[in-house]
Amino acid sequence: MARRPFGAWLREKTWSPYAAGALLGLVVAYSEVFCGRPLAASGAFDKLAAYPGRWLFPSSQYYRYVMSPGITWQVWLVVGLLAGSFASSRLSGEARWRWLPDTQWQERYGPSRALRLGIAFVGAVLVQVGAGIAGGCTSGLAISGGAALSPGAFVFMAGMFAGGIPAAWLWYRGRAG
Repeated sequence: MARRPFGAWLREKTWSPYAAGALLGLVVAYSEVFCGRPLAASGAFDKLAAYPGRWLFPSSQYYRYVMSPGITWQVWLVVGLLAGSFASSRLSGEARWRWLPDTQWQERYGPSRALRLGIAFVGAVLVQVGAGIAGGCTSGLAISGGAALSPGAFVFMAGMFAGGIPAAWLWYRGRAG
């Protein structure tokens, strides 16, 4: 068997879920131990949305005391996630501009880009509201909370699977893959 150069796995289109999980565990440990911060992304959107919120509602106590705008650790984490996603897609040769062209989107919602973008936007808003209600997003609550053995993280993960499995079943029923 021929040996592959070190780092060739970075160019793969898909990675082993075991290797990716182990790498994620190392990133979570590094973040907690060396940076003193958990991996959590949903707060970034709240902090960024507070800029127009404070401008639109200057006398709001919420934007003055509860949700003040800022470029925080979480904002930089999201910037890093976007940069890493782009770098990964470039390395694997999968980077390209597209308008939600995945066949599952077109099969379900038709050719209208506006409809598909609207549905994606509403879905993103619902995820953000859900993260706020749950006390964190998947990364903050499930991954970092689970690593810290937080009971709330395990309740959240159980709820995520309890809702996600039936939703996936409804979405994909009658489809081969």
